[in-house]
Amino acid sequence: MTTYTARPIEPAVLAELRVGDDAGRPCLPFTATDAEDGSPLRCCLRNIVEGDRIALVSYAPLRRWAAVTGAAPGAYDEQGPVFVHAGECGGPVAEPESYPFDRPGALRTLRRYDAEGRIVGGRLLEIPAEATAGFDEGFAEAFADPRVALVHVRAVEYGCFQFEVRREA
Repeated sequence: MTTYTARPIEPAVLAELRVGDDAGRPCLPFTATDAEDGSPLRCCLRNIVEGDRIALVSYAPLRRWAAVTGAAPGAYDEQGPVFVHAGECGGPVAEPESYPFDRPGALRTLRRYDAEGRIVGGRLLEIPAEATAGFDEGFAEAFADPRVALVHVRAVEYGCFQFEVRREA
């Protein structure tokens, strides 16, 4: 069982991204082939399987969070490609046993942000065999700093946003 909650992209945001993405481009759905098989879906936090109806959209997670919280991330606002289902998918399963996209040996950056959306540190994580424990340790370390409001998990290989964890209220 995970200690922290991995957050998918919110349903209301997904509805917007399925029309036009955060770079202003229209959503162009397609059917996944074996080329996309295993890539992460940020709407339900599972991997793509061949035949899924998906879209590759540009997403700005910090910008979206800042719009809700009133933060001003300035130059730290960035956008990048993420896969989502082209239609509603029901989101992730409740009470996950592990963190999404937790392949041992994969490299992740746990990027820390303060309440204004500015980077206040980060950590490189090579996902260990005990992946859940490795993520729990990384998040505990991040949230031990009282300035940290949220953590973005990103793939090192492509820089892609994987998921977000927020400080529990």
